[in-house]
Amino acid sequence: MKIVVLGGSGFLGSHIADALSKKGHNVIIFDKKKSKWIKKNQKIVIGNILNFESLKKAIRGSQIVYNFAALANIGYAKYKPIETAKINILGTLNALTLSKKYNVERFIQASTIYATSEEGGFYARSKKAAEDYIEEFQNIYGLNYTILRFGSLYGERSDRTNGITNTIKDAINKKKLIYRGEKNAARRYIHVKDAAKACVKIINNRYKNKYLTITGNKQVRVYKIFNFFSDYFKIPRKRIKFLNEKFTGHYHIKPTFFKTRKGTNFIIKKQKNFKKNLIQLIKEVESLN
Repeated sequence: MKIVVLGGSGFLGSHIADALSKKGHNVIIFDKKKSKWIKKNQKIVIGNILNFESLKKAIRGSQIVYNFAALANIGYAKYKPIETAKINILGTLNALTLSKKYNVERFIQASTIYATSEEGGFYARSKKAAEDYIEEFQNIYGLNYTILRFGSLYGERSDRTNGITNTIKDAINKKKLIYRGEKNAARRYIHVKDAAKACVKIINNRYKNKYLTITGNKQVRVYKIFNFFSDYFKIPRKRIKFLNEKFTGHYHIKPTFFKTRKGTNFIIKKQKNFKKNLIQLIKEVESLN
């Protein structure tokens, strides 16, 4: 199959591109920069998801579109609502519009377990909005989708925007271990290659128009990871710091479900007569017609 991976030069996207190539698919990578890990049997289209023309070159003729192009750093997105919306919502809309135009068989979206939670700031809100648009494209245009809600990823090719990699770099360069949240915080970490394998398997029709959560099967306390790093890098436990920041944008143990805000009826006791005002509106429309 001819498959395009939007954001295929990034951490997760590059691993998915590799996993797809191993399965014999014809893989096109679309990204703002050339992948460091591109294979000889992969093609690349340089462009921005906000640029309709460059995106068209990548999607045209593809059977499946993986959308992994995103502003995915929760901390950065927390103070960049417009930029986050442009990339994560409008960029997704561009990809959806072209996927519809070129009769793509499946649109596969990288989302997050934060999408239906109270945490995650503007990043989570943008991902939830993108999910809603994807559903409507299926309802109205019949564009099939699979939405993947990822948990905490770790592994090779990650940079400082990844929590585990950032901690390792601090341990190497600063001989310190710093965590912004609380000591008892926990995550279900999944290795990026395991996640990539899952992303290939979901091409199966049984996952069409489904939401899938991709995360680790074991919950790990952050302090245990830091204790491991302390031993491995020979950093004294006293140099482990938990900053206990009140708002990091991240969840503590697990995401809290988004609570529906119930509206309160504002009742206007004395209202205009409905029939009388319909007649008045008809007369106005007739006079302007």
